[in-house]
Amino acid sequence: MKFGINFAKNDNVSVRKVTFTNRFGIELVGDLYEPIKKTPEPMAAIAVSGPFGAVKEQASGLYAQELADRGFVTLAFDPSFTGESGGQVRHVASPDINTDDFSAAVDYLSTLPEVDPHKIGIVGICGFGGFGLNAAAQDTRIKATVASTMYDMTRVSAKGYNDSMSAEELYALREKLNDQRTQDYKNAAFAPADGLPDKLTGDEPLFVKEYFDYYKTPRGFHPRSINSNGHWNVTSSLSLITQPILAYSDTIRNAVLLVHGSKAHSRYFSEDAFKKLQGENKELYIVEDANHVDLYDNMEKIPFAKMEEFFRKYLR
Repeated sequence: MKFGINFAKNDNVSVRKVTFTNRFGIELVGDLYEPIKKTPEPMAAIAVSGPFGAVKEQASGLYAQELADRGFVTLAFDPSFTGESGGQVRHVASPDINTDDFSAAVDYLSTLPEVDPHKIGIVGICGFGGFGLNAAAQDTRIKATVASTMYDMTRVSAKGYNDSMSAEELYALREKLNDQRTQDYKNAAFAPADGLPDKLTGDEPLFVKEYFDYYKTPRGFHPRSINSNGHWNVTSSLSLITQPILAYSDTIRNAVLLVHGSKAHSRYFSEDAFKKLQGENKELYIVEDANHVDLYDNMEKIPFAKMEEFFRKYLR
């Protein structure tokens, strides 16, 4: 039986819909997962979000359910402007607001009687791995952070894949996006960006084929997911271009675990991020023979045992 579209329900875990508000006044919607067999004392908790353009019924829900089965209270949530969460306009990203979404989840978890407010961690998947690291730099209440198959959305927006965009190309992009702002204002509507194709021609880059195999097939399709059934706004990337989210990652004092596949096209994001992190409580864990999307839902590749060990060590 499918639960939430692309993962089976675990009967050892309960789940219920919850809402909470970030500091911008946007109501966020999440699924709260809890082990059926709770401990009598307050438990450690983990907030989960991502990938970028996904919803809580996809990878983040799978992560949350699995970690709940391992004894944590977990919260998978839709970021602002996406999924069931609020915010107008729709399908827009913000380095500031999406970072705060994690802190809003910590706010909520801290108020639950079954949660120890001093034992809260986060998991950011794909683009929300980067926002998660930024949240960890900002919010000292986050005692442990996992970034899985991480993208730095600000870096890739400003520099292209593998930093291939030239300064002239970046300036031309900024001109194009700002011209689009003018048109959007005149039209009182936001133009959509290109999304994943509805069909593959076979000529696409390998990573596009991998995304298609997850988001556009029964494996991971969800009607509320931007990557499955929608488009980001064209101008959504404007703030991502000029607001690098990992600028202060070297100030993170609490624990960080970066997880990436050895065959992932995005592996360099985690490797470079790890070089900047400071302290003995930081680790880069490479999963052999895993591509970027394997760490969305491949239960044989996602190192949940490693994550459980990490959270038990640092959420105590």
